[in-house]
Amino acid sequence: MNTLLDINQQQLLLNRFPISNDDNLQAWDSSDEYVLQHVASLALSEAANILVINDTFGTLACALSQYKLHWQSDSYISKCATENNLEDNQLTPDITYLDSLTLAPSSIDLVLIKLPKSIAMLEQQLAMIQASVPSSAIIIGFAKAKDVHNSGLALFEKFIGTTTTSLAKKKSRLIFSQSQKLAAQPTRDFTAKRMVWPIAQHNFTIDNYAGVFANNKLDIGAQLMLQNIPSDLHDGYAIDLGCGNGVLGLSVAAKNPNASVRFVDESYMAVASAKLNTEKNLNNDQRCEFDWHDCLSDYDYDQADLIVCNPPFHQLATVTDHIAWQMFNDAYRTLKRGGKFRIVGNRHLGYHIKLQRIFDNCITIASNQKFVILESTK
Repeated sequence: MNTLLDINQQQLLLNRFPISNDDNLQAWDSSDEYVLQHVASLALSEAANILVINDTFGTLACALSQYKLHWQSDSYISKCATENNLEDNQLTPDITYLDSLTLAPSSIDLVLIKLPKSIAMLEQQLAMIQASVPSSAIIIGFAKAKDVHNSGLALFEKFIGTTTTSLAKKKSRLIFSQSQKLAAQPTRDFTAKRMVWPIAQHNFTIDNYAGVFANNKLDIGAQLMLQNIPSDLHDGYAIDLGCGNGVLGLSVAAKNPNASVRFVDESYMAVASAKLNTEKNLNNDQRCEFDWHDCLSDYDYDQADLIVCNPPFHQLATVTDHIAWQMFNDAYRTLKRGGKFRIVGNRHLGYHIKLQRIFDNCITIASNQKFVILESTK
């Protein structure tokens, strides 16, 4: 696997996070290279303030470490990758990490935004740029050419100004937006962009921030899981691993009124959504805790009585099982002896093989034509 990037007279050692031996999982793509080459042509002052948004594994942070950086991402994994890659390259930039719901300061000179997968996330990020970034700033978007769509360009026009694109280079494009509408709106509460929808069988009303998985309806795997939430936890401790909007953990808490529940996700907006949903549906129940984290890394052994999980089978646009492996191994370590790990997954993914290998047992709780509910005991 190629981990060395030669760019703008720099050679950088870059790895994804978690580190993978898969040759297809490189830490940067051609759009990262394209935008960095363009930035080098701008002849910026060394005192320039740069806002970097959606820098997936810290490539831009490393390559632009001579500037003052404001680095913003929804992903805890991206933050970990950035910190690790800066350390591996012995770089110590003046960098401020911003979560995805915090507005950037008004001193930004250049914004570099890698287009997120979600159009709802792009809309929120551009609205936040409009509300906080000064009109003197340069705004540049970048992505693989296949991910640059008219709907996204229309959002740049709506929130920033007149928008054009570069010629394609190595199947990537840059987006240039003139700063005609920046700071035109007062700072406002961006929770107004939440999606809200009901779950009738539990009398829940669910809030989702932009970009959270299944943000306008309950996904069908979770529907099956909700029908199979244990109710015998008593005063135990449960974890909703990869919680998304927290609907599984909410159901655990509702069915087990004396149990405590921790909601864990690598998406900041997911954890914020889960917190909103417990406040709304469980009256801000003190039994609930929230953690923006990389799976259950750094969690102690033998803590939990139950872990529920709807694991992802991709990282960004790449289909991969290494996140599921990490979740399953982390769950085994974190469960008490006799603790239960209950998951939902597509039947074809064969999660029962992984669980059998880790736990030495796996049973089927429920299934339909597409999904299966599996449980393993430590």
